[in-house]
Amino acid sequence: MTVALTRSAVDIGIVTNNPDGMVAFYRDLLGFTEEPSTPFPMGGTMYRLRCGDSLIKVVAPEPGAKTQSPRGAIAAATGIRYWTMHVSNLAEIMAKCEHAGVQIVVPVTELRPGVSLGMVADPDGNCVEFVTYS
Repeated sequence: MTVALTRSAVDIGIVTNNPDGMVAFYRDLLGFTEEPSTPFPMGGTMYRLRCGDSLIKVVAPEPGAKTQSPRGAIAAATGIRYWTMHVSNLAEIMAKCEHAGVQIVVPVTELRPGVSLGMVADPDGNCVEFVTYS
């Protein structure tokens, strides 16, 4: 059996104790479209942000989460350590993030001819990668 997708996107859930900062980062800085928030089934609020066909779900549980994922370099711990967006305006995104004081994890770097990337940390320290093809 294989997964029979009904949509060509994957949604991401990010649990936070800092919903204001996280929503502002993804909505105001990166320009994601905010959809109406919904109650989180296990208590709290799910803030819904559209990124292309994907949905980024910023979840603020009630009561707040008791532990935090390990921070640091991608190879510092196991588990989901970053996620990637394919973009056409890498330099602009990275400059905007730097100007806003966002932590730059990897500056704009050419991976191989025609492929460049940059990586930043959101307010909770989750790594977000931007990749462009020329």
